[in-house]
Amino acid sequence: MGQYKMGDAIKQFLNQSRIKGDIQAMQIQELWEKLMGKTIARYTENLKIINRTLFITTNVAPLKQELLYQKEKIKLRVNEALGEKLIDDVVVK
Repeated sequence: MGQYKMGDAIKQFLNQSRIKGDIQAMQIQELWEKLMGKTIARYTENLKIINRTLFITTNVAPLKQELLYQKEKIKLRVNEALGEKLIDDVVVK
């Protein structure tokens, strides 16, 4: 049996686990204010990742429009902040 570094073992476990998307969503939530600013973070209700798609939930109509215009920028910022290409699409609801 080979030896693994603890970090490598955890990454391997997460890659095979169903909770990976939830953990990635938590990481994004922690970075969200830094990535998008205080106002957007304050009115964003939920972030979720399903099948490499980031779902952003807000009930503020003007913010929904702004986030729709910024979908590509959001995708790039999130992927850059996490250090890998995790998000292929962004859906605002």
